[in-house]
Amino acid sequence: MSSSDARNLRLAGLTAGLCALLALAGCQVKPLYATDARTQQAMASIDFSEANDRIEQEVRNNLVFFVGGGAGEPVNPEYDVDFKVTTRYIGVLLDLKTDLPRAGRIELRADFTLKRHGTGEILRTGKRRAVALVDYPSQEFAKIRATRDAENRAARELAELMRADIAGWLGR
Repeated sequence: MSSSDARNLRLAGLTAGLCALLALAGCQVKPLYATDARTQQAMASIDFSEANDRIEQEVRNNLVFFVGGGAGEPVNPEYDVDFKVTTRYIGVLLDLKTDLPRAGRIELRADFTLKRHGTGEILRTGKRRAVALVDYPSQEFAKIRATRDAENRAARELAELMRADIAGWLGR
């Protein structure tokens, strides 16, 4: 290899390295769930729609707590989030003798819309789903309590997923 070929090879390597650095200079590294002060302030100014049933109320209470950091509902909201939660009870393990479920799933689905307060301008819409597993004991009260606990777990998980979506939207 001649000295001019070696020099051209070094120059090509240097050029490729500079191009790579320029390309990486435009990248932004940010943790997925990190929120800056602006995003936190926007999150704390969200008003959530009223609930229609106990499970929606559970989701709403969790959302208000997660988004406001425990401070409660905002006095002057900048954004509104309208949401509707649907619930499905699915028996996945049946007792063959009695044909009753012994274990199952509770699935919550939420359709939600982020709007600007006052104008009603729709900024984003989303859908999320959470599933909680439940074991059904033979005692009736224990069965009711197990179902309620599973509903509460699914409601909390659904609220966490919705909060992450909303934070991502407002953080952009």
